[in-house]
Amino acid sequence: MRTFRIAPSILSADFARLGQEVKDVIAAGADIIHFDVMDNHYVPNLTMGPMFCEAIRPHSSAPIDVHLMVKPVDALAASFAKAGADIITFHPEGSEHIDRTLGLIKDAGCKAGLVLNPATPLTYLDHVMDKLDMILIMSVNPGFGGQSFIPHALEKIKQVRLRIDEYTAKRGGEIWLEVDGGVKVDNIAQVAAAGADTFVAGSAIYGQKDYKTVIEAMRAELARVNA
Repeated sequence: MRTFRIAPSILSADFARLGQEVKDVIAAGADIIHFDVMDNHYVPNLTMGPMFCEAIRPHSSAPIDVHLMVKPVDALAASFAKAGADIITFHPEGSEHIDRTLGLIKDAGCKAGLVLNPATPLTYLDHVMDKLDMILIMSVNPGFGGQSFIPHALEKIKQVRLRIDEYTAKRGGEIWLEVDGGVKVDNIAQVAAAGADTFVAGSAIYGQKDYKTVIEAMRAELARVNA
């Protein structure tokens, strides 16, 4: 049986009461806090910097999963590590030297991962699997919350699951497979069946009045996959 993790994205939370929003979603059963960082350069939007991470860190003992949609990556990765991030992922297009950036993140004490957009080839994984703790598949094009799931992402998830399983069978270790974009109660089981184990959900959770009910419904769908 696979372990499944639900990671609400605070991009969809109420920023006027962010600390309470983090506490509420963890109390409702979330496993991870997902942090979407956009720079209005790599993606056409501007969100939050390391100070936000530092501010919410005291409000939860749950891991903070920082997704850097920025270019360049290295300086901000170091700043988020210092601000309390536990996991830092970035897009290969945002780094001049992917292997070096992964090493910098791990040297700062964080888990490290790569993010693959819908049209990003899997070949970026070929020579860095030994440095990866997470692979994040984007099931929307990055830059905005509330987008619809792109169906062909399911095939990409299956291919990455095969790569992870083949690598860990030979070398050991653990690499999480996260999916971000349009994940909701209606499709989370399908995404899990394709091979994902960690699920980012923004508006699907924070857009509802009762976070616990939504998260419990997601877990019920995931239980069907493990049955």
